[in-house]
Amino acid sequence: MVTPTDLRKAPIRERLHETVVDDLEAQILTGELSVGDRLPSEGAIAKSFGVSTRSVRDAIQTLETKGLVQRRHGERTTVVRNDVSHFLGTLATSLRQLFSTNPDYLRQLMEVRRMIEGDVTEALALRETPISPGFAEALARLRAAADAGDAAAFADRDAEFHAALVASAGNEVLTELYRHLFELIIGVIRVTSRVPTKSLERAYAEHARIHDLIAARDAVGAARVVREHIDNSSAYLDIVLRQQAQEKEG
Repeated sequence: MVTPTDLRKAPIRERLHETVVDDLEAQILTGELSVGDRLPSEGAIAKSFGVSTRSVRDAIQTLETKGLVQRRHGERTTVVRNDVSHFLGTLATSLRQLFSTNPDYLRQLMEVRRMIEGDVTEALALRETPISPGFAEALARLRAAADAGDAAAFADRDAEFHAALVASAGNEVLTELYRHLFELIIGVIRVTSRVPTKSLERAYAEHARIHDLIAARDAVGAARVVREHIDNSSAYLDIVLRQQAQEKEG
């Protein structure tokens, strides 16, 4: 049942809708109101909170902007809770659109990877058991792709290695973020793999070095090597982007 959290203190008039927003948002996020549930009518909510129906409409609009409810004409408002996963998916879509218009965003993505993966690598190396089964398996798959001489498969396994590295941190928000950026990261790796001088064996050795330093619990060394590895990838990316720019000019 929708009820106000605390009406003992009357809120200032222009902020009445915030009382409704705060209470309904709390009920949605705690699961008291589940996805698919319909909210009471605007009149019923207004009566329950002691506010006007206009304040209720403003509150519902705020909740809809946050992705927590959905309004349809002629129907009661429904709880949808488009939460972290939805918003990160929207972020990834927006980034793909940016990358298509400005290659510099690809370089910025590499900077983000460098910062995140450097910190994750250091944190993993400080753990009592730094290597997870998933991370070790990702390295084995990378080895198999290198042995097969399959550059396309290697690019995919490369991205999976870095996703497994981040997932090993056990931070669900960070893992979810990387899951949505996964296709973008694969795209960058595929671009850099076009550089003729880039050897699969050399690329594998860089990944194996990262793995081994984490396993040896060398936090400083592991973080340094993963950052150098991403710096190398960034350098390859610059080569490809310059080549593409020259082809357009030609």
